[in-house]
Amino acid sequence: MSESRSIDRLRQALKRLPGVGPKTAQRMAFHLLERDREGARLLAEAINDAADSVKHCVRCNNFSETETCAICTSPKREAGLLCVVETPADLETIEQAGAYTGLYFVLMGYLSPLDGIGPDELAISRLLLILDENPVTEVILATNLTVEGQATADYLADQFASREIVISRLARGVPAGGELEYMDSNTLNQAFADRRAIH
Repeated sequence: MSESRSIDRLRQALKRLPGVGPKTAQRMAFHLLERDREGARLLAEAINDAADSVKHCVRCNNFSETETCAICTSPKREAGLLCVVETPADLETIEQAGAYTGLYFVLMGYLSPLDGIGPDELAISRLLLILDENPVTEVILATNLTVEGQATADYLADQFASREIVISRLARGVPAGGELEYMDSNTLNQAFADRRAIH
């Protein structure tokens, strides 16, 4: 069967999503075209709108539609606490658990030299500037407990070593190899309660 250029383009676009292979992309494309044209239009509109309006918060680097996000401008947050996470999904998971009331910095990834991801790609220089300009007393390294997450936490701990701040890492409750996005609230609460200083 010969396929139209538009269908092929839609399939190729859907394959860019994480975990979506050729077969899944084809199923999604056909579903949208066969059964949910209105859903397809809404999806396209939402993606276009997000791509145009969402940027990065100047302070925490999380996604935001404003220059500084609602978390960073909230007077209820503990300005002395800074939690460093890998992704916006990790931040969202911690927020939903209600285990933490400080501020954040989102790395947008982890160090991975083999993939060409170094400190510059993670805006670590911006993170260091934030520590220079704000009264931070404790940095919580909440990177994932994967090999890359641990390497990122170790690198950051070295960068912070000369500063007079407490550096802590999430403790038990988060299993080795676990990712914050998939943790339940009780596990995250325990991890924050039992965090330990590493420097």
